[in-house]
Parts: sequence; structure tokens; C-alpha cells
Amino acid sequence: MMSHAICIRCDRPDIAKMMRLMALALVLAFAQVTLAQAQDNRPASFADLAERVSPAVVNITTTTTIAARLDDGPRLPEGSPFEDFFRDFFDGPQGQQPNRPRRNQALGSGFVISEDGYIVTNNHVIDRADEIRIEFFSGLELEAELIGTDPATDIALLKVDHDGPLPFVPWGDAEAARVGDWVLAVGNPLGQGFSVSAGIISARGRALQGNYDDYIQTDAAINRGNSGGPLFNLDGEVIGVNTAILSPTGGSIGIGFAMSSNVAVNVVDQLQTYGSTRRGWLGVRIQDVTEEMAEAIGLDTPEGAMVTDVMDGPSQDAGIQAGDVILRFDDGQVRDTRMLVRRVADAGVGRDVDVVVFRGGEELTLSVTLGQRELAEAAGTTTPQEMPAPEPSAFLEMELEPLNNALRDELNLPAGATGLVVRAVTPDSDAAQKGVQVGDLITEANQQPVTTVADLEARAEEAREAGRRSLLVLLRRGGDPRFVALGL
Repeated sequence: MMSHAICIRCDRPDIAKMMRLMALALVLAFAQVTLAQAQDNRPASFADLAERVSPAVVNITTTTTIAARLDDGPRLPEGSPFEDFFRDFFDGPQGQQPNRPRRNQALGSGFVISEDGYIVTNNHVIDRADEIRIEFFSGLELEAELIGTDPATDIALLKVDHDGPLPFVPWGDAEAARVGDWVLAVGNPLGQGFSVSAGIISARGRALQGNYDDYIQTDAAINRGNSGGPLFNLDGEVIGVNTAILSPTGGSIGIGFAMSSNVAVNVVDQLQTYGSTRRGWLGVRIQDVTEEMAEAIGLDTPEGAMVTDVMDGPSQDAGIQAGDVILRFDDGQVRDTRMLVRRVADAGVGRDVDVVVFRGGEELTLSVTLGQRELAEAAGTTTPQEMPAPEPSAFLEMELEPLNNALRDELNLPAGATGLVVRAVTPDSDAAQKGVQVGDLITEANQQPVTTVADLEARAEEAREAGRRSLLVLLRRGGDPRFVALGL
């Protein structure tokens, strides 16, 4: 029985050509669909967005008075033949130097967040200003009052009074923004007021210098004078406060940073309510957990924040100890120290929160009542520890000597300090490579106090018996604690 299927000979030139043309047509059709989809996601113009948000963006001019100094003017050696001449020239009558203070002006940007005139900008824009003048897109000019500042995040809140409601822009969710999303920066770059620049989000979660940094990186052009201005998403929401640029020339090279709205909103709310920030405080010093440190204490993954010191305050009251690894805070995972610092700061003052720590191979849940960081810093809260001390020897390619009164005086340590002082470190040893230095004080090993070399050897033997390849020791240098995992 014959088949009704038709066989096409692809080796015939006309058929082969037709199939190539069909394949090319399919490729072109697919490319056109892809291009159309990409164009659908890209605005043909930012004009509508710029027109909508510009009335709420402001130019900020600050004036700072700098008092004349008595030593202003040229300095001449005493007894110089020209000394009397220059004194008469620069000083006023009867040898009085005229009090002519200089007035410096600076430019920046800001944006209105409420119809009653609250304005957000950078702290460095208005720092030490005697007068702050706001210019609106409409040409309206008003004097601004400083409500509060937060140098830690470089955020400042201003207030203007006006008879009618002012145009304002809403906050957006920076966490919802993705790398590659379009953004718009509006501000007063180099004094060229109400300039608009567009770009994309180049990266998220950047840290520059501060403990609370959460910067959005963008290639939208940001220059001097853009500071304090808004970074908008395509919905016209502020997702960042333009703060800094990375540039060898002083001008934009496509690496700008805007403080995340999720950080800025909390700060602005506190400034509006209290006139200053009120951050939560645990009362611990912490460091990131390395793979070797995790292995040394039997932690499965190198995550969390290891407590290096417990101060007199909330954590000490709750029973948190040096050597604990904080894995969870207030029902949220803690990946590293930066995450913990930000989450504690945002958690509020006086709240009871659950803190999950890893200690001695198991997890413990402790309840901590958070203090206020600003009050603790003002008080300089700290707690010294107290213990005894015996004799010198060598171990793990370090020469070690137990603390005595002479060493305490030599190293400027408090009377209750105990531990082993590092007197020498073998070059190229594991300890040297891990950064151990002469003068460091080893106070703990395997999260237990050590006062003699015998204590340290016993802790090392316990670690070997537990199948571990490293010994976790707590070093103190200049009062700052740090954990190091030394190879066994």
C-alpha cells in the first residue's frame, strides 16, 4: 500500500533556497517581536514624567558666615622691617583688625514630601548654614527652617511655610527596584537648576562608609549640586536621595549613589517626630563569620554576626555572651554584621525582640529589650571583664605571656583585664597570615576564657578531639575585639 506522504528533495537548488528564505523570515519576525517587547518596556520619552515631578523638586542655596580670624592676612617674621607697614595696612585704627566675616554660599537640591512644606535634602548641603533659601520650579522662593539632621545617613529635613498647599512627590519602595530599571535624577547640578538626567540602576546595596549605608548605584548623570535631590522610578516615586559620586575628575563618570528610600523614610519619620534619630541598640560588638570560624565552632554555614564583646546594656541583661553567633533577629535571618546593624537600628527603642544565637553547638532564643544607640554613645557605655593570670610559653608559633600588672601598665589595659599577650609571631606562620600581631591580647579560645598557655593548649586539644581543623580565639587590640580562626 502506497504512503500518501510527500517527500521534498532538499538537495534541489530551488527548494533549498526557498527553505533558507523561510528560515530567515522566521528569524526576522522573531527579532521584530523581541525588539517591540523591549521598546514597550522603554519609555519613548521621559518628558511626561519630568513634567509631573519637577514642581516638587527644589534648588537649595545656603549661606554660611565665616568669622574673620585674627591671624588672617600675611605672616611676617617678628622684627621684619615691613612688620609695621603690614600691621597698619591690614589692621584697623589703634591696631584693631576689622571684623569682616566672609559669607560663603553653596548650592544643592531637595524635594518636597508633603503639601505642608517638609523638604528632604542631604545633611552636607545645609551643614553649618546660617540661612537656607528654597527655590521652587514655579519661581517661588521661601526661607527654610532646619527640623533635624542625621549625619550617619547624610539626611536632613527642612520645613517651609506657605499660604497654600505645595506640590510634593511620594516615596517608593527601593527594595522593589531591580538592577537595570530606568531611573530619573532631577536637581541643581553645578547651579544649572531643574536639570533632568536619565539612566539605569547599576547596582544595589552599595556601602560607602557608614554603618547604615544602603546605596543605589546609578549611571544617571549626577554632579555637584545634585546632592539631596531625588532619584525617581518610572512611576514618579522617590526611591533614592542622590548623595555622592565616584569620580577622579569631580564630574560625573556614570557612577553615582543615592541613599535607598527604605533607609531615608525611617530617618525622615524620626526627624519629623523627634527632631533627631532614635535607633535601636543591642549593646554588642560584632564581626562577620568566616568559613574557618564557622568550622571552628561547628556552625554549618558562615553566616550571622559573631559577638566579640558585650557592653553594659540590653544584651548583657538578656544573657548574650562574647562568642555567640547571632543567626536571627526579630524573626528575620541575619546574614552578616551589616544586615544586623541596620535591622537593630530600624527595630525601634524599648521593644522586646527575640534574638536567636548559636552557642556551644546549639541554638538559643533570648529576649532583648532594645536600648537607644544615641544615648548609649553619649554615655560611652562599656564593660571591662575581670579575671586572674599565670605564666609564659609558646604555642601555635606565637610566644605568649600571661598578663600581669607590669604588662597591663605597658599595654595600657584596665586592672581587671586577663589573657595572653602575644610577645612574638613566627613570620609566614598561620597566625601571622591571619593578622596576629605583637601586643595583641588573646582572651578566649573556643569561646572560653584563657589565662595561661595551658588553657590555650587544652582548648586546642578539645577542638582536635571534636574533629575541627581550627581553633577560634578572641583577640583584643587597642580595646577592639576580633575573632580569628587559627589552624591546628
